[in-house]
Amino acid sequence: MDSQRIHWIENGEERSAAWRSESGWPAPKKVVLADDTMNADTAYRLALEGTGLLWRGDFQNARQLVQALVRRIEHKGGRAKRAKAAAKPATLTEQFHRHRLAQLQRARTLAMLLIPFDGDYTIPLRRAPDVKDACTEAYGAATEPFVASLRELLGVIGAHEWRRKGVFIPVLDERIHPWYGVFSPVRGEYVELVAQAPLPAGASAGLAFDIGAGTGVLSAVLAHRGLQRVIATDMDERALGCARANLERLGLQGQVEVVKADLFPEGRARLVVCNPPWLPGKPSSAIEYAVYDPDSRMLRGFLAGLKDHLLDGGEGWLILSDLAEHLGLRSREQLLGWIAGAGLAVAGRHDIRPAHPKASDPDDPLAAARMQEVTSLWRLRIG
Repeated sequence: MDSQRIHWIENGEERSAAWRSESGWPAPKKVVLADDTMNADTAYRLALEGTGLLWRGDFQNARQLVQALVRRIEHKGGRAKRAKAAAKPATLTEQFHRHRLAQLQRARTLAMLLIPFDGDYTIPLRRAPDVKDACTEAYGAATEPFVASLRELLGVIGAHEWRRKGVFIPVLDERIHPWYGVFSPVRGEYVELVAQAPLPAGASAGLAFDIGAGTGVLSAVLAHRGLQRVIATDMDERALGCARANLERLGLQGQVEVVKADLFPEGRARLVVCNPPWLPGKPSSAIEYAVYDPDSRMLRGFLAGLKDHLLDGGEGWLILSDLAEHLGLRSREQLLGWIAGAGLAVAGRHDIRPAHPKASDPDDPLAAARMQEVTSLWRLRIG
């Protein structure tokens, strides 16, 4: 069956539409029609079986059904957690992998509630909101009718609000506006580190690289600190567009050039900054590429290539949380080995404790690791 199209039976006729999933999941092989008469227990059972529920009822009732599904998932998860607690205590690494599996199962179950879209992003359901602007921002110009999960649509709507309001960055005294699929700079500690670390000699008048620019927030901080020329790189088209839009809004397009490149641009710089994903692991959706770095590819690629892109006397700034170490996913010795193996030396390190809500939430599944977490800016030089 074509994973790019979804198929169902309605009024005795076979029907199909384009399928859209930012998580890369194939269309459900089995699809039934659902409306306001379907109770939450039935919906939950079908969703667990992997049956897609193509909604034909009131849109706001569909949103309420999502919340009912969440409650059932959490209730089931709570029972499983209590059963595991009675057995041998799990290591932090085991807890992490269980948490990831539970997240994936939860996402897959909630993704079974499906919403139809007309070719202009209109939702043909009662009390459906106008999501044309939000969908255009996320997907581009409308082309044809399609079906997507309500969970994904809610993410698109949320991203539209983040993009509209922006995230206030104190060191800039300005807002950064993240796009859908581009990691939002809500964890301010890494921005603070880049704003406060001492610049290497001659950096202000020289060239700097921002590797994996995302929203462009670190490029903006470097320009705000007086660096005359910054080249920001990324491979994701949304990130490239987002960074350009933010830098232009801040009036920094004359100082910062945004280019598409896999890690480094050509040449050497006095300062090279990189904030790679902090956890080795496989992303389950596009947005997770900002959190999970498969096989630590970006981290190792940055370290391996830094020497060839750094001017004598310059520094590479690696911004990295040690959460992976507390979770047993990567050791400090392994990180130091990669640094030394790349012909680099540690010139200094600046640490900061995270202040985001999960860092002090005892109910977070990874609380034991998060409460020990430190975010560091490693100042690296050619060894």
